Amino acid sequence: MLKKLGRLTRVTQDQEGLEVPPGQYVTEKFPVLTFGPTPRIDLDEWQFTISGLVDSEVALGWDEFIALGKATVDAEFHCVTQWSRMENRWEGVPFEDVLRLVTPKPDARFVMVHCYGGYTTNVALEALRDSDVLFAYRHDGEPLAPEHGGPMRLVVPKRYGWKSAKWVNGMSLMAEDAPGFWEQRGYHMEGDPWKEQRFWDRFG
Repeated sequence: MLKKLGRLTRVTQDQEGLEVPPGQYVTEKFPVLTFGPTPRIDLDEWQFTISGLVDSEVALGWDEFIALGKATVDAEFHCVTQWSRMENRWEGVPFEDVLRLVTPKPDARFVMVHCYGGYTTNVALEALRDSDVLFAYRHDGEPLAPEHGGPMRLVVPKRYGWKSAKWVNGMSLMAEDAPGFWEQRGYHMEGDPWKEQRFWDRFG
C-alpha cells in the first residue's frame, strides 16, 4: 500500500522548483527537536492504550499492535520552526486500522495523543482519519531511530511536526478539544502548515 502525497501551492525563494508551505525552507537534513530526554523504551514492556469516549478501553503490546496492518506513505514533513523535509518514506500501522479496535461514541470529535515521557498533543479525529496518517516504526527504510520517536511515532503529514508525536503509547477520544503540551504553551490547536497555524490566542 503506497500513497504519494504532496500539496503544491507556493515556490520558496531559496529552493526554486520546490513548492512548500508559506514561511518554510527546504532541507535534506532531519533535525532533532525534542523537549526533554529521549526515553528508553523496552519493547517487551511497550503498551498502547485506547481510552476515553469509546465502547471499551483497549490495551495492546508491541507485537499485537504492529500486526494490525501495514502501510507505506511518502510524505513531506513540515516543522513549525520553519524547515521542511520534502521526501520521507514512513512505514507503520494506519490510524484507521487502530481505530477499528473500538467504537467511538457519537460525540467523540477529538483525540489526545499520549507518549512516553509525558508529552501530549491534540488532533481532530477527522484529521487523523485521513488515509496518510499512521503510527510509524520505520523511516526511509530503517527502523525509526529513538531520537526521531522510535520505536513508534504518530505521523500526521498535513499538520506541523509537533502534532506527529514521538514515542506514542496511547490515545484518548474526547468530545471537546483540549490543548496538549505545546498547545498549552501557545502553539496552535490545529497546526495546519498551509494556513501558517503556528501559534494561537487562547483569549481571542
